[in-house]
Amino acid sequence: MDSITHIVLGACIGEVIAGKELGRKAMLWGALAQTFPDIDVVAEMWLDTPSNLLAHRGFTHSILSCLLFTPLFAAMAKRIHSKVNISMQRWMALFCIEMFCHLLLDSQNAYGTGLFEPFSHARVSFNTMFVADPLFTIVALVASIVLLIFRKKEKRRFGWATAGIAASALYLSVCIINKLVVTSEVNTLMQKQNVTYTQSFVTPTPLNNLLWYVVANDDKGSYVGYRSIFDKKSELELTYFKRNDELLLGMEGNAGLQKLKRFSKGYYIAQQWGDTLIFSDLRFGQMIGWKYPQEKFVFHYYLKHPNENKVVIQRGRFAKWDNTAIPTLWLRMMGI
Repeated sequence: MDSITHIVLGACIGEVIAGKELGRKAMLWGALAQTFPDIDVVAEMWLDTPSNLLAHRGFTHSILSCLLFTPLFAAMAKRIHSKVNISMQRWMALFCIEMFCHLLLDSQNAYGTGLFEPFSHARVSFNTMFVADPLFTIVALVASIVLLIFRKKEKRRFGWATAGIAASALYLSVCIINKLVVTSEVNTLMQKQNVTYTQSFVTPTPLNNLLWYVVANDDKGSYVGYRSIFDKKSELELTYFKRNDELLLGMEGNAGLQKLKRFSKGYYIAQQWGDTLIFSDLRFGQMIGWKYPQEKFVFHYYLKHPNENKVVIQRGRFAKWDNTAIPTLWLRMMGI
């Protein structure tokens, strides 16, 4: 999830666990604890892009990392606040819950997390939420602002913090239900349309949980489409993209390409854009694909120009969003 979500939800959890004794300092500890796993972003300074893609959300996002750092941070906080009546067990609960919450949230979107590092390099992705979803964050954000205004002894602090956490939990539950409904509909429609595939997934489109992006792989390429939770259509409109593995012949020894393939979990295509060879990871969606089914993909890596890939995930995320992008997204979300 995005940093703001981790900060405000972490602050609310910190308030619930230790706010009575620490006041706003509990919010600070909570925010710091929940954002700690993202310390792996510093690796970007010395890693090439393919290596950094695998390093991010790797070991620092693992269960083992959480178990190792929890007692260390708890002991540090206990020492700093030695005059405050908070047991070591409660400090450990704070840090453990915060970091596990971070791992759980990051596992909800397409990037995934290395929960079982270093024993397994598999990335866990539940694909239930987009990386930034305003409806998931808004109540916790408002609650955090209110908590910053309230005094330490204000009795309503606990209620506001609990509301921030409960609203996020409720929204996540709705997202999971939507995912199950859409996945079932997509599988039924693809079977009805005689679409054969070896692996597939559905994941939300940007900033919402109503319109879902569909990818289904076969041996030579991928079917891509969209399905709204409100769709009543008896047919799933799919666009086929060839994988074009022949374009990658002669690059078997390219370490960066092998890492990109591993990162993509097999959901990739190769394309020639003019004189540039492109590797696209389909999991991160298309640029306004709900409007233009043949549109390019958000994640596109220049294989022949590796130094031009520093913001490979971010650069296409909102590319081509003009004054018609949001209205057309809204209509498609509504099943129109």
